[in-house]
This record gives sequence, C-alpha cells and structure tokens, in this order.
Amino acid sequence: MNYKELYEQGKNTLADARIEEAALDARLLLEAVCGTDRNTLLVHADRPVSAEEEKAYLERIARRAERIPLQYITGVQDFMGLEFTVNESVLIPRQDTEILVEEVLGNLHDGMTVCDMCTGSGCILISLLQYSNDCEGTGADLSEKALAVARSNAGRLLRNPGAAQFVHSDLFESVDGRFDIVVSNPPYIATKEIETLMPEVRDHEPRMALDGTEDGLFFYRRIVNDCKRNLKKGGMLFFEIGYDQGEAVKTLMEQAGFLAVEVKKDYGGLDRVVFGTLGFEA
Repeated sequence: MNYKELYEQGKNTLADARIEEAALDARLLLEAVCGTDRNTLLVHADRPVSAEEEKAYLERIARRAERIPLQYITGVQDFMGLEFTVNESVLIPRQDTEILVEEVLGNLHDGMTVCDMCTGSGCILISLLQYSNDCEGTGADLSEKALAVARSNAGRLLRNPGAAQFVHSDLFESVDGRFDIVVSNPPYIATKEIETLMPEVRDHEPRMALDGTEDGLFFYRRIVNDCKRNLKKGGMLFFEIGYDQGEAVKTLMEQAGFLAVEVKKDYGGLDRVVFGTLGFEA
C-alpha cells in the first residue's frame, strides 16, 4: 500500500464515523506515524508504507473514530508557537486561551512574578515565561497527574526551567509568596451543560478541569476572594471566561475591590478574558 492509499482509507474511516475534520485528522495522524509533512501527500503520494507504519496508523485511526481527541493520540498540541505534551490528565490547550496569554503579556514586565491557577498542562505559565525576560512563576493544580505533565513541559520548553515551579494545591491553599499577576483558566462550564458537549470533550477531557458547578462561576468566586492573600496590591488578575460570563465575572471582581476591570473579546467577537487591578483599599 502506498502513502495516498493509506491516507484515503483513514479518511474514509473517519468520515464514516462522522468526524468533522476527517481529512485533516487522517493526514495529521499519517504524518505523525510516518514522520512526514503535508507536502508528502502532494509530492510523494506513491511513497510505499511499511507494514509497521500501516498497522500503527490504522490503530490510531480506530482510536480517533471512537472520538478520542486527536491531540491525545498524537500526544502533542501547539500553543503560542510551542509544542506541548498532552494526555487525558490535562485539558487540550486551545487557541482561545492564546487571547488570555496575549493580554497578560501586554502587562508583564521584566522581573515580574506570576501565579497560574489551575495550570493543567502548564501552557499559560510556560508561554508567559518563555516570552518574557527574567520572570518567574508558580503553577498550581489539584491534579498531581496534571502537574507531572506541566513539569515535563517546563523542563522541555523553557530556556530556564527553574523559573517555573508547580505545586499541588486546592486553589491558593498551598501557594506561597505574593505575585504581580495571577492568571487562571478555571473550570467554568455549568454542570448541566457538560452533557451537551462534543464527545471528545465530554467523554475524554478531565471532568474536574471542566465542571464549574451549578452556574459555572464557583471557581471565579473563590479565586477572586482567595487570591488577595497572594496578589500584591496594585497587582493584576486575569481570567479566561465562557462567552456569556463576562459581566458576571466583571461584577465579582469589582465587588472584591478590583479596579479598571475590562472584558476583552476573542477573534470570534465573543467575551473571552476579564482582567483588573487589585486596589490598595481592597
């Protein structure tokens, strides 16, 4: 069997399984197995594939047809120009979250300290440290398995891996120190809405990283109030939010003494980030 024939078989299998991006996923899985790039399908379609490559590819296609996310099969996801290791212990980094990172970077100056609450794969903290100078940070998460992924990513991606530390903590409970910036992409999906999500998310991404309890705002309430022990006066708090949570989270922050609270939209025109500055009277 040649390269194109194997690709067509994989694409048809995924299409039959109603995978929305069957052609793209089939190609990416083939490239991952064969160590090729997108030009191979165009220029070297007649490239022979070995029996081992064919077996490995069809096994991965079968897993994708079961609605296992592509990134959990390949084990990687690009985010902010970096390739992060991911598995089913962490949320898959999404392009929407890059909006959050970009907003923080616009306020992150040399030598600042950052706390990334609910760090997961560490993609937010690692990106911030990689694209800044002499900054340090702490990533906190309740999942030990997620923290293992974050530590691995930091060791592999950061110029100075020692700039990041990761702690097992129920929000700020075990976090030491005071920070210039606290940033968080917390669980924010209302419990009743989780069953309506795509199978890839509902059945495979970690529930504890998705479920924001009854109204989706539980963790915002806790972080807004609990972060004051660890956020310097005049420091900034940044959140990623769901598309319909902008005003609610903005109000929570203002009531807690945050000033100049703003809601920023993503590239699709939906509310995506809320941030503000902790007042000295808070």
